Order: sequence, then C-alpha cells, then structure tokens
Amino acid sequence: MAIDLLHVGFRNFIPAARVVAVMSPDSAPVRRLIQESKTKGNSIDLTKGRKTKAVMVMDSGHVVLVAVATDTIAARLAISQKGPRRASGRRQDSPE
Repeated sequence: MAIDLLHVGFRNFIPAARVVAVMSPDSAPVRRLIQESKTKGNSIDLTKGRKTKAVMVMDSGHVVLVAVATDTIAARLAISQKGPRRASGRRQDSPE
C-alpha cells in the first residue's frame, strides 16, 4: 500500500489523502481558524519564517501553514490523485 505524499515546500511532505481543504490565509475567518488552532496546539507551521500563502485543514483537525501558493498546492493534489505517470504520459493503471 503506497501513501501519496504531497510536497508542501522546504522538503516537507504531508499525506495527500488526509487533506480536507486548501484555503488562502487572507480572509478573517481563516485568520481566526489559524489563531484558534495555535491556541489549541493544533497548528503545524511549515513556512520556515516566510509568509503563509496557503492554509490546509487535515482530517485530524490540524491546521497546516505553508509558504506555497494555494494554486500550486491544488495542482499538486490533483496530480497525486490521478496517479503516477509513465514516460509515455499514460497512467500506469490505464490499458495500453
């Protein structure tokens, strides 16, 4: 059983299947969510001191802060859900 890992910057990876939501940190409700998770101890800061560009909510209730744009994270999630590709560009599980 292989676990798809999602690269979220600075050599940090999280399990792609456990991501519930990817949000921009600009709105007030998301900022409140970040503050509440820091108070509860449920936040994971993977920004290495840089500006938070995306906030991910995990199925465990943890809030992950990353310095990679939401569009980039969404694209990486889409790729991980499609499965690995061969050099020919076809999925490994697709018929020839």
